[in-house]
Amino acid sequence: MSKHPSLPPTSRLNRFPFTWFPFNLLRALILLTMDLYQIMKKQVGRSLRLQLMVAFAFCLAASLIFYSLSSALFGGINTDPVIDYKSGVQRIDNAAKSLAEVLSHEYSNHDNEVNSPESQIEWEKERMLDFTEQVKRESSMNRHKIVVTDLTGKVLFQSSNSAETSVDIHKSIRNSIDTQRERNLRQETSSLYPVTYKGQSSYLIVSGIPEPNITYKRGQSPFTMVGSIIFFIVLFYFLTQQKMRYIEELAGGLITISTGNLNSRVAERSDDELGSLAKNMNLMAEQLQMKIEEERRAERLKNELVTNVSHDLRTPLTLIMGYLRLLNDKNYENEQQAQTYLNIAYNKSEKLNSLIDDLFIYTKLTHRDVPLNKTGIALNDLLEQLLEEFVTPAEEQQVILSRNIPKEKIFVNIDVDQMIRVFENLLGNALKYSPKPGVISISMVREQQYGIVRISNMAEELSEQELERLFDRFFRVDASRSSQTGGSGLGLAIAKSIVEAHEGFIGVEQQDGELIFYIKLKLD
Repeated sequence: MSKHPSLPPTSRLNRFPFTWFPFNLLRALILLTMDLYQIMKKQVGRSLRLQLMVAFAFCLAASLIFYSLSSALFGGINTDPVIDYKSGVQRIDNAAKSLAEVLSHEYSNHDNEVNSPESQIEWEKERMLDFTEQVKRESSMNRHKIVVTDLTGKVLFQSSNSAETSVDIHKSIRNSIDTQRERNLRQETSSLYPVTYKGQSSYLIVSGIPEPNITYKRGQSPFTMVGSIIFFIVLFYFLTQQKMRYIEELAGGLITISTGNLNSRVAERSDDELGSLAKNMNLMAEQLQMKIEEERRAERLKNELVTNVSHDLRTPLTLIMGYLRLLNDKNYENEQQAQTYLNIAYNKSEKLNSLIDDLFIYTKLTHRDVPLNKTGIALNDLLEQLLEEFVTPAEEQQVILSRNIPKEKIFVNIDVDQMIRVFENLLGNALKYSPKPGVISISMVREQQYGIVRISNMAEELSEQELERLFDRFFRVDASRSSQTGGSGLGLAIAKSIVEAHEGFIGVEQQDGELIFYIKLKLD
C-alpha cells in the first residue's frame, strides 16, 4: 500500500503554480496592447488635429528612413580623403603594451619548473635579452623612442635613438592622457606603463610621431536631402488627400445649400471635427427647411384664416342686413312677421358676436396673452358638476352619459374657467355629432404623474389626415358644413391652446368606430 495518498486534482495542478505564468503574462500584455491600440485609434479618429500629427510623424519617420537608405546608396558618389593618425597612435600604444608584458613577466610564474638561483639569473638574462632585441626592432622599424625610468624619472634604459638622461614623469603621464583624448592629431605622442625592470618598480615610456593613414570619408549627395524633402511632401500630400477632398466636398455642399437647395445633404464620413461639421450642416439644412415649411404653412393658415373669417362673418352679417332692410322698408305683412324678422336678426347677431369672441380668445391664447389664474382643485368634482349640467340636454337628444370616474380625488392645478371651456367644447361636440339615440362615455384615470380624462362617442370613420387636422383652426370634417351647422371651427383649436398653456396634452384617436378625445393634465 502506498505511503503517500494521491493528491486531489486541484492539488496536482497546484504542484506547478508557475507553469502557465509566462503565457498568461504574455496574453495579458497582448490584450492590453490591443486595448490601448483600440483606445488610441478611437481617440485619433475623433480628432483631426491628432490625425494630422500622426500623419506628420509617420511622414517624418519615413523620410528619415529614405534619407538613411539614399545616403547608403548615393553617399559613395562623393568621397573626401581624410588623414587619420589613430592607427599610428594605436601602434605606439601596442608597442608599449607588448614591451611592458615582457618586463612584467615575473619569475615566480616559473617556480614550478626552475627553483635554483642560477636558473633564476639565467632566466632573467634571457628576458632582458628578449626585451633588448624587441626594443631594437621597434626603434629601427617604427622609429619609436623607448625609455625605462625609475619612479623619480631617472633613465635606467633607453633605445639607441634616445639621448635623455631623465624624464619628467608627470609630463609624460599628462602627455599619455592627452594622447588618448586627441588621437587624430599629428604630434609626438607617448604611452606609459608601470613595469618591473631589474627587480625595481619602473616606468616604460614609448614615444614617437604617429604615422598617418589616408582614409576616404563618404560625402553627402545633394539628392539625399532634396529627395528626402520631396518624399516627405509627396507622402504627406497623399496621406491628407482624402481629408482635403472631404473638405472640398463639404465646401461644395455648403455652396449648394446656400443657393436654396435645402434637400441637399453632405455625407458624414468620419467622427472627427469634419464629421461633426457635416452633421451640423445637415442639421442646419433640415432646420431651415422645416422653418421655411412652417412659415409657408403659417402663411397658408393665415390666408385660410382670412378667407374663413370673411366667409363666416359675411354670412350672418348679410342675413342681419337683409332682415333689417326688410324691417326698415316695412316690407312685411303683419307685426308677427316683423317680430320673426327681428328675432332672426337678433339670433344671427348673437352668433356673430360668439364667432368674434371665439376668434378674439383664440388669438389671445395663441400669443399667450391670456393670464391663467390657477388653483388646486379635484378634477373629479369639476367633471361631475359639468356632467350634471349636460344631463338634461343629453336626455332631450336621446343620448346617455356613461360615467367612469374614480372616487379617489385627483388634484390638479388649473385655471378652472378656462378648463371648463375645454370640457364644455368636447362634450358639446360629442353631443352634437353623436348618433341619436347614442352613448357618450366619460372616464378618468391616474397614470403616473398625470390625470387623464377621456370623452368618446360613436362617429363616422375619419382618415389619418382628418384626425391630424382636427385641432386646426376653422377645420371642418365635412366641407359642406358652415357656421350655421358646424360651429365656428375654433372650438377644438381653442381647447388645444388652453390645454397646452397648462403644460398638458390633448389628442384624439379612433378605435372600433369610436372617436376618443383625451386630455392629460399634470397632478398637483
